[in-house]
Amino acid sequence: MRVPVFVTFYLYIINVGCLDGQSFEVDYGNNTFIKDGQPFRYVSGSIHYARVHPEYWRDRLQKIYSSGLNAIQMYVPWNLHEPYPGEYNFEGCADMLQFLKLVNDTGLLVILRPGPYMCSEWDLGGLPAWLLKYENISLRTSDPKFLIPATRWMKILLSMVEPFLYRNGGPIIMVQIENEYGSYPACDHSYMKYLHQLSISVLGSDVVYFTTDGPTKQMLTCGMTEGTLATIDFRAVENATAHFELLRTFQSSGPLVNSEFYTGWLDHWGEPHQTLSSSVFTESLDSLLGIGANVNMYMFEGGTNFAYWTGGNYKNDNYRPQCSSHDYDAPLSEAGDPTDKYFAIRNVISKYLPIPAGPVPPPTPKSSYGPFHMQFYGSVLDLLPRLTPTGPHESLYPVTMETLNQYHGFMLYRTTIPLPGSDKALLNCTGIRDRGYVMVNGISQGILERIKEPQINISYNPGDTLDILVENQGHINYGIGMYDPKGIVGNVTLNGTLLTDWSMYPLNISNVLPEIMNDSQMKSERPRTPTVNVPSFYYSPVTLDPNNDTFLDPMGWSKGQAFLNDFNLGRYWPTKGPQITVYIPGPVISRDRGNIVIMFELERAGETIQLLDKPIIDGPT
Repeated sequence: MRVPVFVTFYLYIINVGCLDGQSFEVDYGNNTFIKDGQPFRYVSGSIHYARVHPEYWRDRLQKIYSSGLNAIQMYVPWNLHEPYPGEYNFEGCADMLQFLKLVNDTGLLVILRPGPYMCSEWDLGGLPAWLLKYENISLRTSDPKFLIPATRWMKILLSMVEPFLYRNGGPIIMVQIENEYGSYPACDHSYMKYLHQLSISVLGSDVVYFTTDGPTKQMLTCGMTEGTLATIDFRAVENATAHFELLRTFQSSGPLVNSEFYTGWLDHWGEPHQTLSSSVFTESLDSLLGIGANVNMYMFEGGTNFAYWTGGNYKNDNYRPQCSSHDYDAPLSEAGDPTDKYFAIRNVISKYLPIPAGPVPPPTPKSSYGPFHMQFYGSVLDLLPRLTPTGPHESLYPVTMETLNQYHGFMLYRTTIPLPGSDKALLNCTGIRDRGYVMVNGISQGILERIKEPQINISYNPGDTLDILVENQGHINYGIGMYDPKGIVGNVTLNGTLLTDWSMYPLNISNVLPEIMNDSQMKSERPRTPTVNVPSFYYSPVTLDPNNDTFLDPMGWSKGQAFLNDFNLGRYWPTKGPQITVYIPGPVISRDRGNIVIMFELERAGETIQLLDKPIIDGPT
């Protein structure tokens, strides 16, 4: 949808207004911030509006305020707001300006991290995947193929947030230049200088601009840029004194800041759930606050990677996709509930800052339901004409998802096998990105997996149809390998023979969700497909309380995408772990019609599901 940005922008100029005399600056001589003429120290927490349902924004911000924090830190995901070149989205979970207004109304300040890159365990680190259509593009550099669209976006974004600057009566006290750039191998100082000057040209020179980098010489050398405040990030178990001493060798004065003081850590599929004890964290927090440092706790509310927004990491030839839950072992849980860690942090903060009067807002209510029998609706092959109504794209060789404007989800690759029949032939697809579900004449043959298992044996007869349903599990969001096109990025061979003449079907799952919802009242159940492991859609009507959150428990199922009605809840993979349940926030539950759980199961379907009143995110791996 093309959104008229200037209309929204104009409305928020009116609402924020302007206050004379408000100022925020750095006093390098006294190593402190100055707010309205007085020394100031912020104690902040990260929350990402795109990971929390908009109807819960106020609740989460009130809980953050009640903890004693005086600021929040927030990223802006470019790919959420510009899903296609020149088309902008600022509605629903993307209504950034409404979020900023709520922050201001709550009495919190904002440390803004506008990008264009943000990392954050988010698909391609917040960069739009349509950039990957440009051959040989150098992301996060002065390469015009990147810098021209990035400049266009940053001018729009910065113009929108300018009314929310502290000097204008808004909450924004600081603006970051790029993000942890020292961790990126390009080390393009002219790019960083350009982004700084671009920000000044839109927001002015009286804004406090800063950079954030890891505490190493290499990272600070490549990440810092002249005229900005350098800050660092590190974990509670690390030596804060040594890290700040290193920073002082690069920047001899100014307030000390840990911009990402990690309350926990992210989870990858197939790896143990990451936690950090409250006592370890709060002891280190107390130490940092005791030396006068400014601290941002990352994350304070982790939230959820709904839909397809999870990213992936790549290191040592290993691709590691991340979980849908972004709980992070944060002080506020994935569902926004205050944890023991929250109250322990609140006790520490009370030694340094006043705690707001009144009780902490309570957890959101939760309910459990079920079990529910899941009915078969149709396989991906049955529904292909509705999933790709415009028909396939034909090509001699496979092309990437991004080439066909498929930036998330799934694409089906199809060809006819021209070889003599075989009971055991080696299908080789080293360019699989990231997971391929192989079928011959609609019969499952196995799974291709990026790096780990890019070849399998299949059986076929001459002239059979070979289908490979490819799943994008999340573009790499950090470090090397960020140029990460999806689908099939190389040739496919069968017993060493090159396969050609491919038909590619970009799948639009949203096309079939209304159909499933409308047909869910059918009295007779469709028989399940006689073949096993074929990616298929399943559904069940459910009666839910829209005032309560709940958690989908897919134990007994394998891997796929879950929906409530037409809301994309995210990925599930209980056979891999550690995340088992999928969070369903109360506001996505329909109040005026029945509710339908829909699952696009990719491997082996179960029979039933349950909905729980507690999450399971620390399951076996």
